[in-house]
Amino acid sequence: MRVMAQMAMVMNLDKCIGCHTCSVTCKQAWTNRAGTEYVWFNNVETRPGQGYPRRFADQERWRGGWVRNRRGRLALRAGGRVRKLFSIFANPVLPTIQDYYEPWTYDYETLTEAPLGDDFPVAQPRSLISGQPMAVEWSANWDDDLGGAPELAPLDPIVQRLRRESEDAVKLSYEQAFMFFLPRICEHCLNPSCVASCPSGAMYKRAEDGIVLVDQDRCRGWRMCVTGCPYKKVYFNHRTGKAEKCTLCYPRIEVGLPTVCSETCVGRLRYLGLVLYDADRVGEAASVADEKELYRAQLDVLLDPHDPQVFAAARHDGIPEDWLDAARRSPVYRLAKVYRVALPLHPEFRTMPMVWYVPPLSPVVDRLTETGHDGEDAGSLFGAVDALRIPIGYLAELFTAGDPAPVREVLLKLAAMRSYMRDVTLGRDRDESIATAVGTTGADLVELYRLLAIAKYEERYVIPTAHEGDAHQLEELACSLDADGGPGMLDSGPFGESSGRPSPVSVETFHALRDRQTSDAVSPTGGHGGRVNLLNWDGRGRPDGLFPPRRDGTAGQ
Repeated sequence: MRVMAQMAMVMNLDKCIGCHTCSVTCKQAWTNRAGTEYVWFNNVETRPGQGYPRRFADQERWRGGWVRNRRGRLALRAGGRVRKLFSIFANPVLPTIQDYYEPWTYDYETLTEAPLGDDFPVAQPRSLISGQPMAVEWSANWDDDLGGAPELAPLDPIVQRLRRESEDAVKLSYEQAFMFFLPRICEHCLNPSCVASCPSGAMYKRAEDGIVLVDQDRCRGWRMCVTGCPYKKVYFNHRTGKAEKCTLCYPRIEVGLPTVCSETCVGRLRYLGLVLYDADRVGEAASVADEKELYRAQLDVLLDPHDPQVFAAARHDGIPEDWLDAARRSPVYRLAKVYRVALPLHPEFRTMPMVWYVPPLSPVVDRLTETGHDGEDAGSLFGAVDALRIPIGYLAELFTAGDPAPVREVLLKLAAMRSYMRDVTLGRDRDESIATAVGTTGADLVELYRLLAIAKYEERYVIPTAHEGDAHQLEELACSLDADGGPGMLDSGPFGESSGRPSPVSVETFHALRDRQTSDAVSPTGGHGGRVNLLNWDGRGRPDGLFPPRRDGTAGQ
């Protein structure tokens, strides 16, 4: 047994209202630079829907994650080293900008400087890539307005799979439409396929806390990590020529602060905590034959921090005492392993994701009340679980590789908690048969309610501080790519750097961006004099030495 620590997250989907506050604050903190306009480390998707990028879950097309080969071993779905070598300069399995969306801004100068006239001026959308007028047709949260509607839901890969199995499995008529919100970040997997896909070794998983990061200095822009990630949470910055992804706000984590998305979440639906796992069993658990057993296998890898043997092994493997204490108090461990109400996203990808989800139960109470039934009566709630407008089969395809049994158990436990807590709140005698019916105790249901409903800040975020240096003296750091001088922003190497030196986006207007993209100079803001070649040239200007000189002595193109 080799004990390692992993920072993990749980999101309670019953609380998500789709406000996108987490997405906006994350973008402002981490992806507010040129080249990352289309990048959303955190996004909130409406389900059923296509997701972001479009239909990311369709691995028959995108070839992400792992598969189990005939010998029972794991192999990258996109192919091993030989296939990557032959496609390294032209990766054929990459989402296009249309699968994300072409980022745009508005020509605000038309509004502010238009002369007085009878017609009201309009700020026309213009592409941040070409600078040309464009029609806005798609974005990261485009599914919101039509979530669950017949116009959009059939394009969801999960709906298509369910409908192939049974035409009546998912109803798409208006009166039976359903929708819920699904926030997504990088899963920081125990078995990350993005790390295994990187030819240059720039993608790595931190040994101390399991956060998956990109070494910007080693990244060569091959983009194999984009293909390898089945969640499509690795992005390519076309200005720096580097891969970027969610960092789980590690500068904040290292000083005991929650991630930006957690800190600003309106619904308080996120939980952060440390879990211990047996690193020697990860490969075995990820390669079980039956996909429906992957969820249980992943749970078995998580170790009980209260077990004396685990405690001793963790000490032996160098995990600090305060980290072990944080693991014992971890809300993630309690929700995922103790109470078993949190489930992983798409375990069939075999990456063993470490962002867990409590599946949505609402609005079952309101629906029961509308029909004249007691919306929080145990009998009514238990009977309604199987008739939810959100089909259990759909949730199973999301969280348990198609196995409805664990999802049904979670929903029954959540229903039992609601019914049991009503008696507690009203001062009635507690009906222990409600807890017994779902295989738990009344005391556990009360504790589960406290954790899901009224937990305090320090209970939702149990984050041990870093031990590299004096953690208490560290300040809350900004992203190292926010300004000139960060990794990937200066020295030009043989692969992947941008030919221009972008200005910070906070001071960059649309017109400055347009000038940079249409100028004859390599970088209107003043080039860094680095080496330029076909791999890092952005198509603008005439870099010295890239084109043979004309007969008149000027550079050709």
